[in-house]
Amino acid sequence: MAVEIKVPQMGESVTEGTIAKWLKKVGDTVQQDELLVEIETDKVTMEVNAPASGVLAEITAQAGDTVGIGALLGTLSDGTGAVSAPTATPAAKTADTVSAPVVTEANATNKAPVAMPSAAMTALNNNVNVNHVTGTGKDGRILKEDVLNAMNNIQTPTTQTHAPRPTEVREERVRMTRLRQTVAKRLKQAQDTAAMLTTFNEIDMTNVMNLRSEYKDIFEKKHGTRLGFMSFFVKAAVQALQEIPAVNAEIDGTDIIYKNYYHIGVAVGSPSGLVVPVVKDCQDLSFAQVEKTITNYGLAARDGKLSMADMQGGTFTISNGGVYGSLMSTPIINPPQSAILGMHKIQQRAMVMPDGSIQARPMMYLALSYDHRIIDGKEAVTFLVRIKEGLEDPRRLLLDL
Repeated sequence: MAVEIKVPQMGESVTEGTIAKWLKKVGDTVQQDELLVEIETDKVTMEVNAPASGVLAEITAQAGDTVGIGALLGTLSDGTGAVSAPTATPAAKTADTVSAPVVTEANATNKAPVAMPSAAMTALNNNVNVNHVTGTGKDGRILKEDVLNAMNNIQTPTTQTHAPRPTEVREERVRMTRLRQTVAKRLKQAQDTAAMLTTFNEIDMTNVMNLRSEYKDIFEKKHGTRLGFMSFFVKAAVQALQEIPAVNAEIDGTDIIYKNYYHIGVAVGSPSGLVVPVVKDCQDLSFAQVEKTITNYGLAARDGKLSMADMQGGTFTISNGGVYGSLMSTPIINPPQSAILGMHKIQQRAMVMPDGSIQARPMMYLALSYDHRIIDGKEAVTFLVRIKEGLEDPRRLLLDL
């Protein structure tokens, strides 16, 4: 008796997705709840597991196809042997012309490295054997960055001459992921609808850094998680949002909705692009709880395990471009939120102290991009000043001052 494999519910506001890859091919024996196929949605990559044990008899939706909720993906049949005339899942279109010595997603085995199309092309153009590249993507997939890192780490003798780069492949066309398409659409929407403005300030990070250095070992030993800077910024943001409620509000038609809870989105990088998981009810969380939640989200983003619920409900966002070396930027609002805080690189700069002396201090630029339709300039500036006060004297955060 055949068992149908269908697209499950994909979460609030998500009605369709794109088949990213099949983990099994026709004729393979599968166990109940074993991962069969990955579907890329506007927000996360969703995994579809086998509804029963059996043999994958048919694949009706191929990689690259767009499918809706309840759509038929394939069927399972009883038995443990291969079915007749198996049809392998076709390789991704972007890798059709790549004849590099790599294993693509369509014909990968458990023991062979899986190179993404852009990684395969980069390896081909630079004569890199992907069998010698360590993949950092989900399930050990080899990303383009892994190939580039491997190239940078290769020590070549001075007498060795490099083979000329092939001239027949001068461009590569790679289809945008649904996540990247959604990010592009939402960011453009923010620019088109919001009266967006950015204001700046700077923070002397000396006291936060000293406090963190003094207590980080004790903190980690007691709570089982590292003490980072993000928990300080989250707690400072919550305190400032409570004082300036417009920054935690949103516009709905001709109404303003003020939120009396503080769901802080924390922008993190993932192999498929930027994602913004939400730390819920930060006003009720301790420093340790904030750090644990952010750490877990980071690991889930790296492994493609974030759920729809993890990404929804944010009232304010913090983006840390400093981890990539950014000194200053103007972040874009994440609709329907009205503001986003941008953190940046900590850099030693010469500062004039109150006593007139000049000292090298660890300084960070902060940027607040906000919707001027709902937030006045005075409110935006005051918000950043409160962030600055809380971080330059972290005792204020602990005493709720």
